[in-house]
Amino acid sequence: MSEEIKGQEKKVVKPYGAENKSKKEEVAEMFDNISAKYDFLNHFLSLGIDKLWRKKAVKLLRKGKPKTILDIATGTGDFALEALKLNPEKIVGLDISQGMLEKGREKMKKRKVDHIISMTLGDSESLPFGDGEFDAITVGFGVRNFENLEKGLGEMLRVLSKGGTAAILEFSKPKKFPVKQAFGFYSRYMIPFIGKMISKDKSAYTYLPESVEAFPEGQEFADILTKVGYKNIRTYLVSGGIATIYLGEKV
Repeated sequence: MSEEIKGQEKKVVKPYGAENKSKKEEVAEMFDNISAKYDFLNHFLSLGIDKLWRKKAVKLLRKGKPKTILDIATGTGDFALEALKLNPEKIVGLDISQGMLEKGREKMKKRKVDHIISMTLGDSESLPFGDGEFDAITVGFGVRNFENLEKGLGEMLRVLSKGGTAAILEFSKPKKFPVKQAFGFYSRYMIPFIGKMISKDKSAYTYLPESVEAFPEGQEFADILTKVGYKNIRTYLVSGGIATIYLGEKV
């Protein structure tokens, strides 16, 4: 086992910190617990900026004209809905939280797009799909929740078709004043406070800044994508570095 992977193991952050549960189990439990309030809190706490980030990520996929899209860690399907702008034939939203998927299915039926977008229970580290089944993959704020990051990224690459692109949107840590200071204060104090009040789950919104802090970002994450086998990797900082869009291709 490499020193790099050992270092990653030391940084494992879990929502509830139970010794008898894996990170995967705790993440599923956390999202089940907050599923009823997730959409409201997600957009409220981000001041709606997360919608702009997804729009940009989808625009970056437009050149490839993907017909089949897999949205991993889909939650209630916001990224999948945005991906409809690519005019695909099929979108599959996958998540390990049944509670989030149920909310997502309600959303798809209400918007009358459930014939294009299906919501599937599944594990990112053991995807229930064949090799090369999807022209594009999207992940919004989900890879930092993977229990085994390289395994999950490898599974994504396996089900991606040759010439296909994965677009990964994830929080990062701003480096420049005043965004660094403002985001640091907001994520460390305001998000847990507001999240606890509305969701009634203190741990869920304390976990968010902790998981962001522990996650390998920027060039470090790009290097992991390269190690796993992605090619032509590009990174795009958004909103002063609060989040980053990573693109990687299968060649």
